[in-house]
Amino acid sequence: MKSSAVVVLLPLLCSWNSSALHVSRLIAECYIVEWKIQVDFEMLCLTCKILIQVLRILVVLATVGQSSWPTVAMASSYCKEMASSTADRPHSVTVTEFGAVGDGVTLNTKAFQNAIFYLHSFADKGGAQLFVPAGKWLTGSFSLISHLTLSLHEDAVIIGSTDPVDWPIIDPLPSYGRGREFRGARHQSLIHGSNLTDVIITGGNGTVNGQGSVWWDWFRNHTLDYTRPHLVELMYSTGVIISNLTFIGSPFWAIHPVYCSQVLIQNITILAPSDSPNTDGIDPDSCNNVCIEDCYIDTGTDLIVIKSGWDEYGIAFAHPSANISIRHIVGAAHSGAGIAIGSEMSGGISNVQADDISLFNSLYGIRIKTSPGRGGYVKYIHITNIVMNNVETAIGITGQHGDHPDDEYDPNALPTIDMITIEDIEGTDIKYAGLLQGIQGANFSNICLSKVHLYVSSKSPWNCSYIEGFSNSVSPEPCEALYKPYQASLCYTSEHLDHKNLVQIL
Repeated sequence: MKSSAVVVLLPLLCSWNSSALHVSRLIAECYIVEWKIQVDFEMLCLTCKILIQVLRILVVLATVGQSSWPTVAMASSYCKEMASSTADRPHSVTVTEFGAVGDGVTLNTKAFQNAIFYLHSFADKGGAQLFVPAGKWLTGSFSLISHLTLSLHEDAVIIGSTDPVDWPIIDPLPSYGRGREFRGARHQSLIHGSNLTDVIITGGNGTVNGQGSVWWDWFRNHTLDYTRPHLVELMYSTGVIISNLTFIGSPFWAIHPVYCSQVLIQNITILAPSDSPNTDGIDPDSCNNVCIEDCYIDTGTDLIVIKSGWDEYGIAFAHPSANISIRHIVGAAHSGAGIAIGSEMSGGISNVQADDISLFNSLYGIRIKTSPGRGGYVKYIHITNIVMNNVETAIGITGQHGDHPDDEYDPNALPTIDMITIEDIEGTDIKYAGLLQGIQGANFSNICLSKVHLYVSSKSPWNCSYIEGFSNSVSPEPCEALYKPYQASLCYTSEHLDHKNLVQIL
């Protein structure tokens, strides 16, 4: 079966134009088949993983020689520092040594927990590795420790239990004040950790499968009592690397680093059906010094979305997200945006660089979301070198988006959106160029568009209110609020970035 999958793929790949966008679409179609009909799962995983590797090669080749992209060179420097810090653990155990059975039926939660407990003793001896061999490893939630590498074999699949009892209930995040979906507590993520240092989740492109469809059904049927879990959530941690893995079927946001610093997420694939609710890909939340690169993401909602707390709780907690680099990303955000900020941004978000992004079949390309009551700020954002196809709205700034945790929020706490630069954007099959709607009385200023070229079907390509900014070489012609000539001194670029903030990891 596996060899036949390769035979089918070769003529398809040879007949296609060798572009990342074409390959990424084929990947998406491949996984759509898996979600919608019952076919051989292993064959589909092999097929899609081959395509993903081809895609990653194409992305690397596409960036060779692009010396005109200063942000890429700048980001590459500190991202490489982070990637090169991968620890070589002197001690290693296999989860089967603690009774795990990879038959897809046996519940292995205790085996994972016992293995990690045993590895505590090696924390001060260079750390240790927990290896997950080939097999299907059903488990409930388990927690990692510091100086640990969780490593998955290429044919290893960690499978989340469909029994909610296996996902413990934990306290809400202090910057949210409650679960994101329900008041009170929330379910713990499948792979969890808090107050960690030097933790790595990696492998040879093994898979973490959250079996999210049961959670999505419970959500739609209003039978849940607590907020759905993530696949990975690491809290209050430093020196985090997540790499070379595939995540599918997350019940909620897939990867959620929160209150973390020095985070590298690299060579990750995240997949969920186009109609799956709230299945964001990667959500750095009140984090600083984060590098996200070389990822393929195809989900129901946003691909990468930066957050920093919710209304009065986020304002009080006051832990911003800052110094975040996003580059070499391909994907589809069917009901969301490729690159998003907010709407939970009450702690503030600044110094974000996004470069070399290819998007297709998405509701939005780029989107900043906020609302009265959020407070906080979004500033010093530089988004460049974006290619879009079949996107409803290319650029969105939305001042009336999202709900509130309770009735205690302050409606007069208005957000500030300032120094946002979006440049070198190409889009085909776009319905609307931009929906840029600020808040009356709030500061939505220095919105700068440069070299933005979109092929738009709507006769009213721009919808703008309560914003101001500048433009240069934008088509279709932008709204009046952006008529002012581009002013480099008032528009944020990579030259404004404080390079001293780009802290080396570990």
